[in-house]
Amino acid sequence: MTIRVLLVDDQILMREGLRKLLEIEPGIEVAATAGGGEEALTWLAGTPDGLRPQVALVDARMPGMDGVQLVGLLRERFPEVAPVILTTFDDDDYIFGGLRAGAKGYLLKDTPPDDLVSAIRRAARGETVLGGAASERLVGLLRAAPAPMTRPQGPPGGLSEREYEIALLIGAGAANREIARRLHITEGTAKNHISSCLRKLGLRDRTQLAVWISRHTTPNDPTPR
Repeated sequence: MTIRVLLVDDQILMREGLRKLLEIEPGIEVAATAGGGEEALTWLAGTPDGLRPQVALVDARMPGMDGVQLVGLLRERFPEVAPVILTTFDDDDYIFGGLRAGAKGYLLKDTPPDDLVSAIRRAARGETVLGGAASERLVGLLRAAPAPMTRPQGPPGGLSEREYEIALLIGAGAANREIARRLHITEGTAKNHISSCLRKLGLRDRTQLAVWISRHTTPNDPTPR
């Protein structure tokens, strides 16, 4: 399946540079480019459902509507489009603001081309992709979160034992393949359990689940081996 990408950046040289970079990648097509949030939303509104992109690369700081605002509107109006912030700004407000708004990833513009292409493919599959700076900030947040001293009998949040095991592994940074290997289940089963966790806890994605699990575990809750 060809992955269609929307590029949103107010700098024309950046847009065209990204277009040329992605156009040589097999299985990736640049569906359109936009110089700002309003232009991107107008184009999406006029594009039939089947032709809309799976991924939007969005700059964080743009005139008028910034990337965080655009991400929120994309998730509200076009939930089938996975927004990934691609920016030069290594800034907590943009990182956490973007993730809270629903971004599926946060990358810096010095990301190596191969890593950017891989991130686009992963975002199109529904995975959350974080560059080094965003990962470090998130890890810092998790470490700073106070752990409760006790846990109620049984897994918190109404999770089953298996769901809780999987949530612990996500909190430890495990990908679906690693979860499946460590628990001797299929990746499809792991994905189903993750979806059940998110539904029960009212969370949006695995990033929020990682933050949630850090706040509902104690040092006596070992990660499954």
